Amino acid sequence: MRRLFRWVVLVIVGLVLLPYVLTPLYSAGHPVSTLMVGRYLSGEPVIRTWMDIDTIAPALPRSVVAAEDAKFCFHSGIDWDSVQDVLEDAQDGEVSRGGSTITQQVAKNLFLWPGRSFVRKALEFPLALWIDYILPKKRILELYLNVAELGPAGQFGADAGARYAFGRPASALSAHEAALLASILPNPVTRSARKPGPGVRRLASTYALRARSAEISDCWGRNR
Repeated sequence: MRRLFRWVVLVIVGLVLLPYVLTPLYSAGHPVSTLMVGRYLSGEPVIRTWMDIDTIAPALPRSVVAAEDAKFCFHSGIDWDSVQDVLEDAQDGEVSRGGSTITQQVAKNLFLWPGRSFVRKALEFPLALWIDYILPKKRILELYLNVAELGPAGQFGADAGARYAFGRPASALSAHEAALLASILPNPVTRSARKPGPGVRRLASTYALRARSAEISDCWGRNR
């Protein structure tokens, strides 16, 4: 029994440490998310064509940062101000607005699981700090743009999302189309960029304005 317990502990520790070992390897290549792996294993469709960030229409990364993590260029994986706001909301009995950075979402998408739980958040926080320490901002954003779910039927990544919604590659998106895609990121199953409702259109207008503002720093740069 004691030997079994040791093996269980070793397996758990190994699983916790594995993402820290894999992160440096993800500085290159085309990783898939745990949600994609789950769909592969269950026989559900997965549609994803990897696109380097420099080949994506520049309006899309700016819109995604404007929508998901305006301080992406300035924090170290965790936006502690947003975390404090979420905690204050919880203390006041308000519904949590969510405070996950793009880096946290990359950690979740690549190594953890969807849904909300204290255990996942406890694993996600230090992992996001590690990812930000190991990988440059440009690579983190590139990973996010290629593993985020962006369609209702197994579309993952910017290109699959753009082709499903607008019938064109992510390299050819307009600023308005990029903002529409950014607007559905919280839930591309119930929100649609292909047939946007009033709420999605309002969000898209807001994100398009933010993306053009000087407040959204282009720290990831582009090859010119």
